[in-house]
Amino acid sequence: MTQIVLTVNGSRCEADVEPRQLLAYFLRDQLGLKGTNVGCDTTSCGACTVLVDGESVKSCTVFAVQADGCEVTTVEGLAQGEELHPVQQAFHEQHALQCGYCTPGFVLATISLLKENPNPSEVEIRDGLEGNLCRCTGYHNIVKAVQAAARAGAGA
Repeated sequence: MTQIVLTVNGSRCEADVEPRQLLAYFLRDQLGLKGTNVGCDTTSCGACTVLVDGESVKSCTVFAVQADGCEVTTVEGLAQGEELHPVQQAFHEQHALQCGYCTPGFVLATISLLKENPNPSEVEIRDGLEGNLCRCTGYHNIVKAVQAAARAGAGA
């Protein structure tokens, strides 16, 4: 076992983890943060995307020990009480989900994308989110949601 200390959704967390435990399973199983979904374990789908020090990371391919000393944000850490994060609000308003399994990963990847490029074109949005897959939609409303979030200043 290895002890790690990290900040998860603004709270300091100390835990003992197996050196080979993936961050996705640490978040889900040890911290109970079920919004970090695991769809593939191979970085193909992006459902497990979280922010590590503000950058989007597929948590199914990062060991928990690699997050030692880092700040991790999951979808559970975005809303402020009843007020959704602007990206969450845009996904809601633009109907950018169906089953919702991929949505947390898309939301967090969008936050990272808009941080790097606050006003992306449609092509830049599609390129920026290409590592996240949705099996339910045609991505049209996801792109609309990212555009709406950009207009709302989510990247500022």
